[in-house]
Amino acid sequence: MDIVVRSVLPVVFALIVGGIILLALGKNPLKYYGDIVVNGVLGGNLQNSLVMMTPLLLMAIALIVVFRGQLWNLGYDGQYLLGAVFVGGLAPQLIPKIGLGPSYIALIVLSIAVAAAWTLVPAWLKARFGTNEIITTLVMSSIGVGGTGLLIEYLFQDPAQRTPQTRTMNTADMLPYIPGTKVHVGFIVAIVAAVVFQFILSRTSFGLRLDIFGVNPKAARHVGINSRTMTIVLFLISGGLIGLAAALDVMGQWGYVRNNWNPAYGDTIMPFVFLARLSPVGSIPFVLFYSIFATGGTVASIDSGLSTDFNMVIVALILVFMTITEYVGSKRELGQSYLPDELRDAVRRPFAALTGRSAQA
Repeated sequence: MDIVVRSVLPVVFALIVGGIILLALGKNPLKYYGDIVVNGVLGGNLQNSLVMMTPLLLMAIALIVVFRGQLWNLGYDGQYLLGAVFVGGLAPQLIPKIGLGPSYIALIVLSIAVAAAWTLVPAWLKARFGTNEIITTLVMSSIGVGGTGLLIEYLFQDPAQRTPQTRTMNTADMLPYIPGTKVHVGFIVAIVAAVVFQFILSRTSFGLRLDIFGVNPKAARHVGINSRTMTIVLFLISGGLIGLAAALDVMGQWGYVRNNWNPAYGDTIMPFVFLARLSPVGSIPFVLFYSIFATGGTVASIDSGLSTDFNMVIVALILVFMTITEYVGSKRELGQSYLPDELRDAVRRPFAALTGRSAQA
């Protein structure tokens, strides 16, 4: 019941309110949601949703790792784009020289290293001086986004294109598909990563130390956990996973990176990380839901004459209802009613009047 209330109901309420908004705009919500299912699942479209799910799931795991330690890595945009631009800029030149297999490994490792390194400054400032990591990661993200544009224009620019972008990978050089599908093998990597990190966080001493550190860093020091080292390690792991997402996304789906492009995966996936209760495996169905919603929602919005940004309205509504259910759920854990006092009294008052008792009784 607790899982349903805190994880599923926010999504249900968001879809209901989204439907009311569609009605107010003169649109048919049943047709809109039906188009999402058709364009996100049916007719082979589920494969497109699974391709989109790959970087989203890795991004979700990256956020889960730091959130379990009560840390905030909000620099995902800069970390992702820096990893992506090195992959997109070097892949067309590297693959013909050393072959596919070694190139894949080298590019993935490079993307992981670049994205992880971009977390070092916020991690060190947090570990050494206790600086607010929300501010420092956002600042580093802005620098990374701007730096990506400079790298494209002055280092990786495709001379055959007037638009600032890297060279485009040959179709034959992209990541191979899972046999019988049009889903690249990066999807398997993302699922395996979710299972591995679920095991690490729930079945290893590192996961136990992480949870202790997340609950109380001061208490963690008393049991021999070095909070400074843990902070830096968590940021490096988070950044590395974001770099992995960037490498697989570029080599599996896009094939190039252009200036002023930012998929902003972290912003869209964050609510679902909390709905999954910070569980890597638990995040899989939520990430799949959003991937279907985003893939089918783009077409549904266009067909309905709406902006594609309407999907973000649904995401925002999920955040709102998640906050409400978390609030009432916390009161229930403290032995109180799941409803706020005023709402509970309003519900009880009619029944009290029928029985001749006061609302307080």
